[in-house]
Amino acid sequence: MTATTGENNIVKDDDLPGHSVRLGIDEPLRLDCGADLQNFPVAYQTYGTLNEDKSNVIVVCHALTGDQFVAETHPLTGKEGWWDHIVGSGKTIDTDRFFVICSNILGGCMGTVGPKSINPATGKPWGLDFPVITVRDMVNVQAMLLDHLGIDDVFAVLGGSMGGMQVLQWAASFPDRVFAAVPIATAARHSSQNIAFHEVGRQAIMADLDWCGGDYLAQGKNPNRGLSVARMTAHITYMSESALHRKFGRRLQDRKEITYGFEADFQVESYLRHQGITFVDRFDANSYLYTTRAMDYFDLASDYDDNLANAFKDTPTRFCVFSFTSDWLFPTDANREIVHALNAVAANVSFAEIKSDNGHDAFLLDEQEFIRVLGGFIDGAARHRGLPSRGGDAS
Repeated sequence: MTATTGENNIVKDDDLPGHSVRLGIDEPLRLDCGADLQNFPVAYQTYGTLNEDKSNVIVVCHALTGDQFVAETHPLTGKEGWWDHIVGSGKTIDTDRFFVICSNILGGCMGTVGPKSINPATGKPWGLDFPVITVRDMVNVQAMLLDHLGIDDVFAVLGGSMGGMQVLQWAASFPDRVFAAVPIATAARHSSQNIAFHEVGRQAIMADLDWCGGDYLAQGKNPNRGLSVARMTAHITYMSESALHRKFGRRLQDRKEITYGFEADFQVESYLRHQGITFVDRFDANSYLYTTRAMDYFDLASDYDDNLANAFKDTPTRFCVFSFTSDWLFPTDANREIVHALNAVAANVSFAEIKSDNGHDAFLLDEQEFIRVLGGFIDGAARHRGLPSRGGDAS
């Protein structure tokens, strides 16, 4: 099976800002599912300036519902970039020092080929005819993008959650191309509990009559109700109980008494409904199916005789692994498993468990201890790389 995307590849995304290239023209990409993908678009954003020897590149891998707009106003929502407080001039990932690249993942819906794109064989959106993808497929596309840009190796790869899975895959698949790796709030395999949560979200989407068996775009419909419920369910897992209680408690929404009905009596209900409604304006339902499935399939040890340490044998990459105390979606134990595997092969690894009650979303928030430790690791790795220090020359 060969998947080829047409020239008019993106539905309603033609005016997206940023860069877009077509890859797989001379040689297709063989996906893990056995399909070949060729002549496909990849959308990406860059921040900062590439130095002369191309040694200052940082690849940022976005999470499940993130995208390439890391440090700028989002073109659809008008909100600031999801890591705007970390990436930028003079910030922890300093764009006066580093050249930052973030691409929309394979299977995404913000300019990179995915189920929303046009299938040239039919002239309609791919829908469920799009080949099933994996985290390794996503990383292989990112490597192809770097090849296209003439970048042989990178100073660092960073990402949280599904982005952290990509970081681990980068380190396993291309160890000689990655000087430093920072997997954040992630795991080397998706747990059965997380697979279960994803399945609830997928079933909500597929139960929506407007899903139309995945063919909704061709029929001029959108499964907004199902996608909204999927987002609401997922969003609960991103927060801790203490964070939800602190933010909402049992406070009522715009009323003094309960209504004895099923409207949004409580603030937390109104908040979740808002999260669901706004999500459908920027995300594609089929992309949600494909990317959650890619996370479910992620099990790095399975490619190395079920021994995670083997994935990092003889690695030259230096690692810094982060977890957060209240993250029950990707708990500290899952991150420690990565650290233990790296220790087993005598890899250069440091580990930081950040105290926070913000749950899994902590890596996206202004967590000062996380930012401080991340900055320290980046500065130390930069010195070993021979890159200029903050405000000065390499030391």
